[in-house]
Amino acid sequence: MNEIGNCRSRTGIIFSEYFLLHRTGRNHPESPARLQAIIRGIKHLNLLKNKRCVLIKPRIAKLDELEMVHSLRYIRAVRNLCNSGGGILDEETGTLVSPESYAVARLAAGGAIRAVDMVMEGKLRNAFVISRPPGHHASRASASGFCIFNNVALAAKRLIDKFSLSRILILDVDVHHGNGTQEIFYDTDEVLYISLHEDPSEFPRSGFIDEVGKGKGKGYTVNIPLPFGASDPAYWKAFKSVVVPIVLCYKPEFILVSAGFDGYFKDPIGELLLSASLYLKVFQVIIDLAHRLSGNRLVAVLEGGYCPSFLKKIVPAVLSRMMNMEAKVTEHRPRFSITIHKIAEKIIKEVKEIQSRFWNL
Repeated sequence: MNEIGNCRSRTGIIFSEYFLLHRTGRNHPESPARLQAIIRGIKHLNLLKNKRCVLIKPRIAKLDELEMVHSLRYIRAVRNLCNSGGGILDEETGTLVSPESYAVARLAAGGAIRAVDMVMEGKLRNAFVISRPPGHHASRASASGFCIFNNVALAAKRLIDKFSLSRILILDVDVHHGNGTQEIFYDTDEVLYISLHEDPSEFPRSGFIDEVGKGKGKGYTVNIPLPFGASDPAYWKAFKSVVVPIVLCYKPEFILVSAGFDGYFKDPIGELLLSASLYLKVFQVIIDLAHRLSGNRLVAVLEGGYCPSFLKKIVPAVLSRMMNMEAKVTEHRPRFSITIHKIAEKIIKEVKEIQSRFWNL
């Protein structure tokens, strides 16, 4: 499908085959196979032939746009490493770049920026940015967790700087805490950052329940760290009893989603045991909240998720729901541990006690 001028009732899919050119080496989990699987799933459902959907080409983010959240010194370091043939940006987390990665990462950042521009200008109803490399671990001055530039953070800053929004929600459903996103917005009340993630003690060592923001941003960071092995019931309870009430209180003008799918129970990296149906249920609530609170202004940006067979079915299903179409996923349910669930319930209770200082829970 080609781009067309007036798509205000449509869901935008922001994608380019150039995203496949970021090379991370053999057997690296963050590979082009992730996006290739998603596109196969989209084609299988014939979404690109549906009038409710439109394919949008991303654009390369300008240097001054990257500087909205990243230091010039860091941007130049990424560029220089790629120009010299590529290598290791962050050894601890296996964040690698190839000669093409600087341009591809700028394209991913520009894709997120273009998505929010088009939604704000009424050219799209909502959008999903199917890009790589992911972004939410990238901080102002460093790469981490396969992330180079923080796509979601750049989109949020764009909404603040260009469109003068002051109540932006970033909802992070990746299995790992978005340490970069939290750092960038930790001291502002213009962005509410909410993250549901696995125990961050091993990685990224941030995202604990007492991290709530500072200065003007105090109360605008919400972390819900669930124990390893937590499954659908715990995640759904945290989402319904903490996330939804806070979002309803906040009344965001725009909802951004760091859409990671590595909490899936068969993911090779994540340590949660979530099902496809749980993800679909969570995204349906997010879509409903966007309709109710922010005039359907919703952009999801792909983060993690390293099981291509799952990405092939879950991302097209989420897109279908964003297009206001029925979508179902069927599968075997992951196992459930009552012991782990009780630990999760205790954590959720503690989160509510802390966050009730700032929100009506």
